[in-house]
Amino acid sequence: MSIVRRVRDITVATLNDRLEKAEDPIKLIDQFLWSTRDEIIQAEKLYQQYAAHHNHLKAQWLQADQQKQRREQQALTALKAGEEQLARIALEEKTIVEERAQQYKGLYEQSREQMLDLEEQLRQLRTEYQMVYDKREYYVARMESLRLQQRFNHRYGAQVNQPQPGSMFRRMEDQITDMEYEARSLRELRQGSQASYSDSSPGKSERMNSIIEREMAELKRKLEKEG
Repeated sequence: MSIVRRVRDITVATLNDRLEKAEDPIKLIDQFLWSTRDEIIQAEKLYQQYAAHHNHLKAQWLQADQQKQRREQQALTALKAGEEQLARIALEEKTIVEERAQQYKGLYEQSREQMLDLEEQLRQLRTEYQMVYDKREYYVARMESLRLQQRFNHRYGAQVNQPQPGSMFRRMEDQITDMEYEARSLRELRQGSQASYSDSSPGKSERMNSIIEREMAELKRKLEKEG
C-alpha cells in the first residue's frame, strides 16, 4: 500500500481530462504544480520521520544483539568455572534478549522497505512536477511568441484569430502550430499580393476580370458555408 496518501485534486492521470474542459489550461497546470509541490513537502517530512525511526530500530536491534553475545560469553565462562546454575541463568537471559533482537530486526527490515517505497514515491512526484513545469514554461513562451506575432499582423492589417491554447498537451501543440502556419501564410500572401499588383498592367482583359470575380464569389460562398 502506498505510504503517501494521494490527496491532490489533480493527478497526472486526470490532468489531461481536465485540460480538455478547462477555459484556462495554464491556471489548471499551476493548480497541479501547487498541489504536487505541497505533497512533495509533506512526503519529505514523513521521510525524515521514517529515517529517525529507522535509525532508532537499528540501534535497538544492535544493542540487543550485543547483549545476546555477551550473555552467551558469560554462560561459557560460568560453565568453565563449574558454575552450571549461573550458566543456565545467563543462557536464559540470552534467550530473552535474542528474541528481542529478532523483533527489532524485523521492525528494522520492515521500516527499510517502507523507506524504499517512500523514496520511489518521492522520485515519481518530483518527476511529475518537473515534467509538467517544463511543459508549462514551454507553452507560455510559445503563447507569448504568438501574441507578439498577432500584434505584428494587426499592425499591418492581417486578420489573425485569437489563440486558443487547447485542452491537453497534444491539442495545445496542434493549435499553436496551426496558428504559426496561418501567420506565415498571411505574411506570404500579403507579400505575394503586393508583388502581383506592382506587375499588373492597366489594360487587364475583361476575361481575366470575369474569372477573378467568379473565383472571388466562389470563395465567399465557401466562407459563408463555414460560418
